[in-house]
Amino acid sequence: MKLISGWLRIPFWQRVVAGFVLGALVGWVMGPAAKTWFGPLGTLYVTLIKMIAIPLVFFAVINAIAALHGQRSVAMLGGRTFLWFIVTAALAVCVGLGVGTLLKPGNGDFTVSVDAAWAPPDVPSPVHVLLDVVPSNPFYALTGIGTRSNNTGETTLAAGRGSILPVIFFAALLGLAIVKLGERVTEVRKLIGQMSEIMIQITRFVLEMTPLGTFGLIAALVGSYGFQKLLPFGHFVLALYLACALHIVVVYSGLLLAHGLSPLKFFRGVAPGMQVAFVSSSSFAAMPVALRAITHNLGVNKDYAAFAVPLGSSIKMDGCGAIFPALCAVFIAQYTGVPLTANQYFVIFIASVLGSFGTAGVPGTAVVMATVVLSAAHLPLEVIGYLYAIDRVLDMMRTMTNVTGQMLVPVLVAKETGLLNTTVYEAASSNVGIGTS
Repeated sequence: MKLISGWLRIPFWQRVVAGFVLGALVGWVMGPAAKTWFGPLGTLYVTLIKMIAIPLVFFAVINAIAALHGQRSVAMLGGRTFLWFIVTAALAVCVGLGVGTLLKPGNGDFTVSVDAAWAPPDVPSPVHVLLDVVPSNPFYALTGIGTRSNNTGETTLAAGRGSILPVIFFAALLGLAIVKLGERVTEVRKLIGQMSEIMIQITRFVLEMTPLGTFGLIAALVGSYGFQKLLPFGHFVLALYLACALHIVVVYSGLLLAHGLSPLKFFRGVAPGMQVAFVSSSSFAAMPVALRAITHNLGVNKDYAAFAVPLGSSIKMDGCGAIFPALCAVFIAQYTGVPLTANQYFVIFIASVLGSFGTAGVPGTAVVMATVVLSAAHLPLEVIGYLYAIDRVLDMMRTMTNVTGQMLVPVLVAKETGLLNTTVYEAASSNVGIGTS
């Protein structure tokens, strides 16, 4: 017990960094064997995070909609949130285009062939995406288990993928219904609040696995990839990491300063969410940590955060949906020797800013978004396959940028609307685990 209590007394971020460094060393020493030995540890961690995400969002959104009614207009908060989603996405596209134009990552000698496993993805129409937000079976949205008809016409259970947007939609309807019924469902409102608290406590338990999960994920990644696959595209990797870093450090810091908030305190508070996003490469997996970070560490109103963070994890993608497609377009234009016109730059800008909303909830968002943007700008799609071999490495930084933006916007809106506890923000804790309330 003394060993466990001593471990928990170490600051959360230090434990995660230790897991990252040790994982990289073990992966480098053991090579591919590291994935066999330690990969399951990382897989287990990501699975645990995904396990809690749907029920956490479901109860939190119901509770949030009911609580926000009468305190702040849900429409007003939603409008401000969407506005900042668009503004930050536009700035992200500008950063991606600027870095690509200045660094010219596509100018060089490339001898790598298109990965055989890559194929251009099917891009769903905006109408299809909007229709998918409304669940035909809410239990399928919650569990990924629905029904289908077999060859004989018999209806059977079928497993599939759960989706977060239909969950948010259905939970919001339940929350509005609770508000409408008022005193007649007081006990239900109380039960929903209690279930939300239970899921928050379970989240704390799972988050204590983060250092071990980080160790397993990084050991498997370094052991599997090494540095060989990165060398042919080192310039593109460097350009993407630099663009994302500039967007996080310069753009986000500027927005925080414009709101009278300290960037250092913000980054200290959201560090756990950024770390989990980087090692897991999943906005969905990082969502519970992000929600916990901005409420407990930075003082964002819990009810508003429960609405904004899950929404952001679905449609707010500065890394995957804005920087990456813009940088891809410039890279491919340089690689193929096709000079971009002013009209193409404009098309890339518009497609990147708006396209992420049209591909919300689609698996492999970055590749889908790149396909949308390249198609709009009339650039060859096949070259995206060159980047497929190193997508896992690229996705780490893209996802961290996504999640940082998903935490930034609620902080900005909370500051504008008086839903930010500035005392908590100034204290800026960086712990999100069991030992925190």
